[in-house]
Amino acid sequence: MANAIYDLHLQGGTVVDGTGAPRFQADVWIKDGQVARIGDTPQGGGAQARHTIDAAGLVVAPGFVDLHTHYDAQIRWDPWCTISGWHGVTSVVLGNCGFGFAPVKPDFRERSMLTMTRTEAIPYESMKAGMDWDWETIPEYMDSLERAAKGVNVIQYMPTASLMTYVMGLEAAKSRPATAAERARMQQLLREGMDAGLCGFSIQRLGPDSVQADFDGSPMVTDTMADEDILALAEVLHERDEGFIQITQAAGPIKQDLAFLEKLAATAQRPILHNVVAPARKDPEVHRRPLRWVESCRERGLPIYAQCATGRSGFAFTLEHWNLYDASPAWRAVTTGSKADKLQKMQDPQLRRRLIDEAEEADRRLQVIQAGVGGNPRHLLVQDVGGHSALEQYVGLSVGDIASEQSKHHIEVMLDLSLQGDLQVEFLGPDKGSNAEFIAEMMTDSEYAIPGVSDGGAHTKFFTGGSYTTDFLTWLVRDQQVVSLEQAHYRLSNLPAQAAGFKDRGVLAEGAAADLVVYDLGELAIDPPWIGGIEHDLPAGEWRRVQRAVGYKAIIVNGTVTFADGECTGATPGKLLRHGHAA
Repeated sequence: MANAIYDLHLQGGTVVDGTGAPRFQADVWIKDGQVARIGDTPQGGGAQARHTIDAAGLVVAPGFVDLHTHYDAQIRWDPWCTISGWHGVTSVVLGNCGFGFAPVKPDFRERSMLTMTRTEAIPYESMKAGMDWDWETIPEYMDSLERAAKGVNVIQYMPTASLMTYVMGLEAAKSRPATAAERARMQQLLREGMDAGLCGFSIQRLGPDSVQADFDGSPMVTDTMADEDILALAEVLHERDEGFIQITQAAGPIKQDLAFLEKLAATAQRPILHNVVAPARKDPEVHRRPLRWVESCRERGLPIYAQCATGRSGFAFTLEHWNLYDASPAWRAVTTGSKADKLQKMQDPQLRRRLIDEAEEADRRLQVIQAGVGGNPRHLLVQDVGGHSALEQYVGLSVGDIASEQSKHHIEVMLDLSLQGDLQVEFLGPDKGSNAEFIAEMMTDSEYAIPGVSDGGAHTKFFTGGSYTTDFLTWLVRDQQVVSLEQAHYRLSNLPAQAAGFKDRGVLAEGAAADLVVYDLGELAIDPPWIGGIEHDLPAGEWRRVQRAVGYKAIIVNGTVTFADGECTGATPGKLLRHGHAA
């Protein structure tokens, strides 16, 4: 071992370097957290590496970059940001949608956690037990994040909702635009945050009937944010010529929304990540239309990327925890509050009538949202009844079928089953299939389409989007053969790294950071498929849905193996990448 000159040797693997170049067979040598050599055994005798992984027959590729996560709380107790970390993700972006935990005044910590229990459905008790608050300002928060153990690399947005609340107070931030003085203060704090290493800022602007509402059912702070306040923050990125913006916007007519995004891109002159482009099963115009718009923006010099929904993870939920019908005022009213509140509201004749009336209205927007997040209530399947034997007869039936048998409206059936089962009856959004050809078209025809939108760390009791990387490789590359392996790794690693400003990551090249995955494409799988299993692995004994990964020989972060054959090594080599790169 005295002659060992490398830390890790990946021997005989098929290298897919993330650039789109053809795959090739080569050894990969790693030293001091970087890819030191790609090629044959270096000259010289003795041991050439401290550790060797036999990669014969395996793919060796850059680790995946997950741009849309909500691991802001979870990273404090789970350094590897699972589910994403199990599925080959080596770098994540925190603070998406404008949500996060800084800047925050000490007396607002409790309220900020309550917000996240609703808008991103992160268990309150887990946050309470798993987060040690030792910051108020963004620079203090960044220092705290740097001190924390990390099994993945991290960059951080300015959470705009937190910023506005910190400067304006919650009530004012939700009810009016900022004053000139408040706007200047927010710009100042963004500059300080960028000095400390923030990567930009993020916003969810979904209007008064936001699909992701606040703890009390009101819109999130940024949902009704004024154009002028957003543009003022964009001016900071322009003057600094750094950073990027993530925005989810669906507040008004489509043409007005897109016109504002164009104005935002022109003001910032920095990358804009537009959420979210998702394909339909039958109508190709659903994805072609926004991608044509992105291409037209690019032709005019506007640096906009499309973040695309490509994963096929399903939804399974109870009405005790469900929040993703919040675009419906009636559903939002019924599912807001404590468990006792919800049980009482579901029995209220007026609220039940509102739900039924709303379900009968020809509201195309609401129908599309419900179909995309959970499924149309009529088609939901009863998956579990929480041990209530009197309800076992309904397991496996759809809500609509039960409604026909009982001559009741399907909304009444959903409510009645939930009441009889003490809100433990679980509804499953059935897998109606996805169109692989449409997703392949998105991933090959548009130069600026990024897969993902995992929402990792959010909606933990009914969604497992962090498995999207493995799903992409198994479904689109291996099984359907509609995306090449080279194109897949370009989209999963290189393109998102470029968009987010990660330096020396997203590619497998000499001198680049050694963030890598080594896997068997034939054995790669998601366990369990479609809907995650339940594990009680969160702080305070809380449970979540999980989908683990099968087939990854090694996941490597900064040259250190974090997962070997699916088992966590306990290593935490991840780094806070201020300004997108290590110090």
